[in-house]
Amino acid sequence: MRRKLIALRRVTCYSLSKVEGSLEGQHHVPLFLQVRTKKRYFIPPSTGLKGKMQENTEAKAKAAGIVFRQQYMERPINIACTAGVFDPYIPPEGDARLSSLSKEGLKQRTEQLRQSAASQLAIRKIKEHDSEFTTKIFAERAQEIFIEAHNCLTNFNKEKLHSLLTERCYPEMTRGNRYKTIRWRFVESLELPRVVHARCPDMISKGNLYGQVTVRMHSRQTLAIYDRFGRLMLGSEEQPKDVLEYLVLERHLVNPYGCWRLHGKIVPSWAPAKDPIIKTVMIAGPELKPGEEFDALNYNVAKPAAVQWNK
Repeated sequence: MRRKLIALRRVTCYSLSKVEGSLEGQHHVPLFLQVRTKKRYFIPPSTGLKGKMQENTEAKAKAAGIVFRQQYMERPINIACTAGVFDPYIPPEGDARLSSLSKEGLKQRTEQLRQSAASQLAIRKIKEHDSEFTTKIFAERAQEIFIEAHNCLTNFNKEKLHSLLTERCYPEMTRGNRYKTIRWRFVESLELPRVVHARCPDMISKGNLYGQVTVRMHSRQTLAIYDRFGRLMLGSEEQPKDVLEYLVLERHLVNPYGCWRLHGKIVPSWAPAKDPIIKTVMIAGPELKPGEEFDALNYNVAKPAAVQWNK
């Protein structure tokens, strides 16, 4: 009995000491509570609300304690090519068919002399960075690049196109061709291609030079464009046409791994207008009931009335 009382006393003393330690570690309960402040919410403006005045969302967000990150209007730039054609070549009207004694012929002659003097200086700069550059060999090489680029366009070889076209020319040649079929063929060259213009502009810094050379090419080609339904939109695969083009090729001269690529095309103001595109449209028919077929109705499609127009 005595042993049991001693063990019970020890257990009681240990439990009391543990409770005292826990009470000392606890925080005192405050005698008063803080008043709960008003909640502030920021609701983003909903889209598509018409006729309602646009409120200052930035001030609302600032009042709600939200800070908007500053937005920077930055555009990425590409230094592999320029953004356009520097001092473009002005083709003579009629392509040297006018007499040099007429008023227009004299203007064209003086413009050609001014452009040729600047072209000689540009060619001299290009030869400093490209020792193998000659106007005769370059014109033939430009025609090969032109033919190879259009063959890759018909097959839509993206990897090869990027090596033949600049970053400015690539979207202009491939835009709108996703659902179309292109059939292009180079028949023959009517005249030897020749260099008619050269410029050597710089961008960003003074020593960052780019070479732009304009090549005149007179050839015979065939072009046919089909829509996604396989219907002819433009041109013909059998009938070749004589085409006079002024191609602009560019190279980043400072880059040792740079190469000449197609950069653009100069279309003179006196050039004839292009042929209109034949569009495929859908003519609305009768509304069919469930289980009814169009062939069983013997419906006659009305032909549109003839309208006079001029181009």
